[in-house]
Amino acid sequence: MLRGVREQPEGTPQPAPRQIFQERQRITGLPLYFQGYLSVRHSRCQEFRVYWTELRGTMLFFYEDKKAPAYSQKLDISALTSATNVYPDENGSAQFILMLSNGELELKANDYEGGKEWKGFILTVTELSVPPDESLLPEQLRRMHEVLEKEKKRRITLNNCSSAYLNRKSPPSSTLTAMPACFYAVSRQEAIEMLEKNPSCGNLILRPGSDSKNYAITIRYKLDAPQLKHYKVVSKGTSYVIELERQVTLPSLQDVVNYFVTQMRGKLKPYVIQTHAAEEPVL
Repeated sequence: MLRGVREQPEGTPQPAPRQIFQERQRITGLPLYFQGYLSVRHSRCQEFRVYWTELRGTMLFFYEDKKAPAYSQKLDISALTSATNVYPDENGSAQFILMLSNGELELKANDYEGGKEWKGFILTVTELSVPPDESLLPEQLRRMHEVLEKEKKRRITLNNCSSAYLNRKSPPSSTLTAMPACFYAVSRQEAIEMLEKNPSCGNLILRPGSDSKNYAITIRYKLDAPQLKHYKVVSKGTSYVIELERQVTLPSLQDVVNYFVTQMRGKLKPYVIQTHAAEEPVL
């Protein structure tokens, strides 16, 4: 059950320090569109609880406080069906309710202006349209239009990732084993283009080798400038050999992928689609 409401800090909310912002970005993998304190109630029989809240993509992430690097709860609002008008309560706060396919979520902002902003940004990313609210200020509308363009580009990237995923073909080997999710039957140039165009999908691709008998790893990561590397992976019986200065032999292609991810200490992410199906339930 949601615990009782806590007193909100006074003053205008300030952004989290850069290190915390980067950690949240890494954990969520989604662009930040709007943030601030919100009181949240999932059921009328519960009390409101205050969270530092971030709108990232079409997800709301709830943090115990402004400096917490990891969220405590999250909510997918992509299936939003409607939202009520923002209305003030007896304490001057502004409330509105999100109608979702699996229930309702009641939200409360510090004041009426904050409530309008939260509702406006939420509708912008879920409906892909800035709400026609004449009470919104020009600066608020400008920021919502910026967020709208960013979200449209993000959706295009996701669609591109989905198309690439669905177009994956069988591996070059006649022995059909479980292939890593980042395997794509593409050429070296096609792999480079996929990594350059859709960085949010990942930066490591496993693909067929140029001889169509073995495999290759293509990676793209940033140091001072983007770096592209290709590594040959030779199939030898029931194992795979990575051709490096010191050859590495591993029992499976998944182990090959894991080896690169481990050796690069978090700088590599297999190129795969992220779907909401992988998200744990919230609230």
